[in-house]
Amino acid sequence: MREFKKSSKLDNVLYDVRGPVVEEADRMIAKGIEVLKLNIGNPAPFGFRAPEEVIYDMASNLRDSEGYSDSKGIWSARKAIMQYAQTRDIPNLAMSDIYTGNGVSELINLCLSALLENGDEILIPAPDYPLWTACATLAGGNVVHYLCDEESDWNPDLADIESKITDKTKAIVVINPNNPTGAVYPKEILEGIVKIAREHQLIIFSDEIYDRLLMDGNEHISIASLCPDLFCITFSGLSKSHMIAGFRIGWMILSGNKDMAKDYIEGIKMLSSMRLCSNVPAQSIVQTALGGHQSVKGYVNETGRVTRQRDFIYERLNAIPGITVKKPKAAFYCFPKIDIARFNIHDDMQFAYDLLRKERVLIVQGTGFNWPEPDHFRVVYLPRRSVLAEACDKIEEFLAGYHQE
Repeated sequence: MREFKKSSKLDNVLYDVRGPVVEEADRMIAKGIEVLKLNIGNPAPFGFRAPEEVIYDMASNLRDSEGYSDSKGIWSARKAIMQYAQTRDIPNLAMSDIYTGNGVSELINLCLSALLENGDEILIPAPDYPLWTACATLAGGNVVHYLCDEESDWNPDLADIESKITDKTKAIVVINPNNPTGAVYPKEILEGIVKIAREHQLIIFSDEIYDRLLMDGNEHISIASLCPDLFCITFSGLSKSHMIAGFRIGWMILSGNKDMAKDYIEGIKMLSSMRLCSNVPAQSIVQTALGGHQSVKGYVNETGRVTRQRDFIYERLNAIPGITVKKPKAAFYCFPKIDIARFNIHDDMQFAYDLLRKERVLIVQGTGFNWPEPDHFRVVYLPRRSVLAEACDKIEEFLAGYHQE
């Protein structure tokens, strides 16, 4: 019998949205066992609702959305995105620089596939949103992870970035606000990254999907606004800010010095056209979503649900012996640190598996975000406070007697 195997191109791709821990959680749930899920940044299952106006607009436009659109997207969506980018001081924009996608993930894959040759290097933060590393690897690139410094509020370590650049480095990825740490980078850090990119003539990829989920009065600065002389691609979308992850609508904005990337832009156009177009019904809501009332502000103001749950999880996790965590400034994740010497932890996936099996709490191990040590894990604080409280109680009880073999 002929046996079909996955492509060898996937051999070094360390991105598995399922993974053994999640698969075990699914088996437990199938048996009727309740699992407390703190593992995925999907607002819908936790009672967050899309704005009514957004739902109404999509329904109203369904009949007009039956055909393909322009491969870059419908005019109204791209115009709204361009105007939004202008409010963020992103320079040198035209309508031709705006591309819609089936979420940011599709556009990341498209951009890296169009850019990277086998052996090209790309700088990606550690910890990262692991899709970046997976897509770069699949495109043939060699990923070099630069460190973000936990003791400096998880800001990128500029010296570490500088030390890792070679003549093969083509680009640097910035994830701001950051998943999984919840960090928001100050202007001086962004200026430092721009200075390095300018010196070495690097492309900047900026993942800004959480730029509207800021707490405590923090300000988000788009790095593209600081580098009109460089070529920059900025990514964002509505999945998180409008609680519509399943609608799949994101975008990318090409800005700055496009003369230095003319041929690369032709490659982006080619791949964009090959997938025909992105989800047209979802495109129809972009103008309403960006121009209307921003309901997300109610979630992240000082009395909002996301802020209150952030405050609770921050205080509760820090009260657990052997756990410390920096306070997130944005998004809805935190990245706690484990005292691995105290618990003899050398395999954080095993830690996550053991926690799931014993206490029925599902988290993601830190190495899943390309963090180099087994001493962190990510918690999503979207579930209601009662669920977070129960999960933290279980984590504390679990660690009280945990010692990895």
